[in-house]
Amino acid sequence: MEPLEVFKDRLPLAEKYHELLATDGSTRGFIGPREVPRLWDRHLINCAVIGDVMEEGATIVDIGSGAGLPGIPLAIARPDLKITLIEPLLKRSVFLQEVVDKLALDNVTVIRGRAEEGPVKKAAAGADIVTSRAVAPLGKLAKWSLPLVRRGGEMIAMKGESVHEELERDAADIKRAGGGKATVEVVRGTTIIRVLRVN
Repeated sequence: MEPLEVFKDRLPLAEKYHELLATDGSTRGFIGPREVPRLWDRHLINCAVIGDVMEEGATIVDIGSGAGLPGIPLAIARPDLKITLIEPLLKRSVFLQEVVDKLALDNVTVIRGRAEEGPVKKAAAGADIVTSRAVAPLGKLAKWSLPLVRRGGEMIAMKGESVHEELERDAADIKRAGGGKATVEVVRGTTIIRVLRVN
């Protein structure tokens, strides 16, 4: 899949973000040097396509955002989405704020903290969708994500091939966290799990 197909007229912004990840992101240790040649396919495009399952104008909270994945590619590809990036580490949250400022992403807010902390919960609660990528096992993820989602909203986590095993193993934790039906989908090559918040 070509970057232009995903980012369309906002491709220059995606290219700028790609450059920030390949330079600053790599030298500051947020992206491994071996990942740099694979940034487009494995990181930017892979993250942006999950926007295909998100409604127009949705509010998104991205927990454990790291170098901004999936939140920043989503914000670039879908300027209609209102995105909050949550990242506990100071050096990463500083980098995220720099990216947001350099790209002038007015649909993105950065919050430093953990998803399960009171002030973060207060600031980010009531989202339509909580996203994450490579943050934690499913059960733990549900415990952190679902309390931030409004009832009827959902958690959308990017997961690998072990997602079905995780789903089986952590079903009780998901239910305890307020999750209902969970579905595994592949969106343009990216595997996601969607969990509805029912209570």
